[in-house]
Amino acid sequence: MALTETEVCMRYITPAIQNAGWDINKQVLREYSFTDGRVIVRGKLVNRAKPKRADYILQYKSNIPLAIIEAKKDTLPIGAGMQQALEYAEILDIPFVYSSNGKGFIEHDRNSGREKEIALEDFPSPEELWGRFSKQKEFTREQEQLYLQDYFYQINYKTPRYYQRVAINRAVEAIAKGQKRILLVMATGTGKTFTAFQIIHRLWKAGKKKRILFLADRNILVDQTITGDFSPFGDKMIKIQRGNVSHAHEIYLALYQSMTGPEEWQKTFEEYSPDFFDLVVIDECHRGSARANSAWRVVLEYFDQATHLGLTATPKEDADVSTQGYFGEPIYTYSLKQGIEDGFLAPYKVVRMGLDKDLMGFRPIKGQTDKYGRVMEDREYYVNDFDRELILEKRHELVAKEITRYLKEELQDRFAKTIVFCQDIEHAENMRQALVNENADLVKQNYKYVMRITGDNPEAKIQLDNFIEPSETYPVIATTSKLMTTGVDAQTCKLIVLDMTINSMSEFKQIIGRGTRLRPDYGKYYFTILDFRGATRLFADPDFDGYPIPDDEDGDNYPGNDVNGGNRIPGNDEGGDEEGRVKYYVDDVEVNLINKRVQYLDANGKLVSESYVDYTKKNIRKQYATLDDFIRRWTEEEKKQVIYDELLEQGIILDELRKEVGKEDIDDFDLICHIVFDAKPLTKSERINNVKKRNYFTKYGEQARKVLEILLDKYKNSNITEIEDIKILKLDEFKQIGMPGRIFKLFGGKKKYLEAIKELEAEIYKGEVS
Repeated sequence: MALTETEVCMRYITPAIQNAGWDINKQVLREYSFTDGRVIVRGKLVNRAKPKRADYILQYKSNIPLAIIEAKKDTLPIGAGMQQALEYAEILDIPFVYSSNGKGFIEHDRNSGREKEIALEDFPSPEELWGRFSKQKEFTREQEQLYLQDYFYQINYKTPRYYQRVAINRAVEAIAKGQKRILLVMATGTGKTFTAFQIIHRLWKAGKKKRILFLADRNILVDQTITGDFSPFGDKMIKIQRGNVSHAHEIYLALYQSMTGPEEWQKTFEEYSPDFFDLVVIDECHRGSARANSAWRVVLEYFDQATHLGLTATPKEDADVSTQGYFGEPIYTYSLKQGIEDGFLAPYKVVRMGLDKDLMGFRPIKGQTDKYGRVMEDREYYVNDFDRELILEKRHELVAKEITRYLKEELQDRFAKTIVFCQDIEHAENMRQALVNENADLVKQNYKYVMRITGDNPEAKIQLDNFIEPSETYPVIATTSKLMTTGVDAQTCKLIVLDMTINSMSEFKQIIGRGTRLRPDYGKYYFTILDFRGATRLFADPDFDGYPIPDDEDGDNYPGNDVNGGNRIPGNDEGGDEEGRVKYYVDDVEVNLINKRVQYLDANGKLVSESYVDYTKKNIRKQYATLDDFIRRWTEEEKKQVIYDELLEQGIILDELRKEVGKEDIDDFDLICHIVFDAKPLTKSERINNVKKRNYFTKYGEQARKVLEILLDKYKNSNITEIEDIKILKLDEFKQIGMPGRIFKLFGGKKKYLEAIKELEAEIYKGEVS
């Protein structure tokens, strides 16, 4: 008798693992989901794809996985699960890969690339696999002990996700082997600081690195680190400040601005000896010291003997800045695309807004004056000129109207946190005024509903803190230029408005990163990018999710010379007026919205703007070439939910498709047949009537017939997967007949009941579409 996958695991694989010496409770992760499942957005509907799940992961020590096993039912070949297991092993950075159908194992050694078959009783022990792994890594005894150092664990303190564990292990291995310059590239929102904490903690506890310096360029980054991820260090940790230089701690955090400056008295770093620190961790390392002639580079050069670990979401490679040139190639990269695919980061949809003056330009007539009576230069002005050389006030009004409309009608949440990125500080102020006028009812209740958060604004620091705090309601809408492009952990931001010219890929990626954090507890599963300047064209650039990044940005915009409390007070990099630049102010030129296009992420992480019907057709036809192919699969699939899950993985939500085509009276099977294969569908009522006409129920007793009739009625108001699930028998409608156990007996037992359900499904779909 054929064994299911579950039975193969229970009877053969688990005993084989135990007999080899693996502790089932401490070393074996069973049916382990290592991703959360991609969030899929269509219209206002949000769904999650199934998470990636490994049948077995075997760990030598916690978070040091050595093997992955993929199980299959015994009617399949022993190696049937190998390709899936190899895919997972590559993602998880696991060296030994196994596939089994209960009759033996196929082993794949990723270091050698070779495979062999082994008997159940020959499965390797933990010590054997660790010995092979250690030998392949060429660990010395000291390096081995360092690699085996435990992570930091504490009740109610988070544990590393799989990609964080990979980054930590690779960094510890590199440092154990003496590598002096190390780079980790991790997308915004994926926990770079937490990853750094775990690396530091392992090295510190092992005594490999006794004094560590963590460098950042903003107070908020240091303060959040101290009170957040680094809090377990407690009194072992101190923040370096001028006039408060300590040598008695082990973990030091500092701003570049508090470590150096143009004056001798500002060079705090010189109060430490060059060999004082064993490890220097540089947060957002693409900025500041990444530039060879940066005022901050002197700090790294002074502590040159220490190991330098750089953290960034956006490495840079151009004539002035080379992250790779200083740190070398990244030892691990976890991209935005991968984070979204895994369901750890929020996906985005893009709404591109086309304004007539942006697309066609504006030319004043000869002698035309602005609102202040100045004659405007007679030339064409285009979108990049607006708000730098020419201010069209009615454009501000229109943009504010569209932002407000989107919050009201699309998001249906006027308190959704929103960042509006503007050309410069003046533009940010103009947009603040326009948004205030569009939302006067809410501003009347609290003037902080709309706030300008820019570097010249004394209230900016306070309001920035309030904006990024999830529990704080105000500010709701923040207008800014450069201050919020990076290092701002805006977890609940649901709307990012781009009304600035962006030519720098790194700046674009940093801005997008403001919205990528998931916060389901605050109703945030995705975010929207409202693009008024065509900046989202950069999504199509192959370098958007790649490395390195060719960048046209003018070098290092963060000079590091300002020491005003450690907070960066921006100059022109913050979007201030350029000296001598003439601006014309025009209040009587109409601006109109002439088109908009909504784009979603497809299953491959690419933006698509085709209609949802066309998208569905294209993707389903990739899997089912003909109507017969689809009908055959639908009929043969034991659980229809498997097909639904496959469609969801491709970003196909049938409820959204049904809404778009207006077919509420047909079920999902007929919907697909009709939309994808142009077949004439049957309504649910027609299918139910056909079943009843065939006198199909007469073979069952009276009570059993009642059960089937209720199930048919449920099918009419839901979909076929509901009647497949035995949980449906717990609904009130079935209580008059009895509990699930009694209902099974009406059919001759649970197995016979399930057979009856399969037969009922077959009867429902006998009237095939054509």
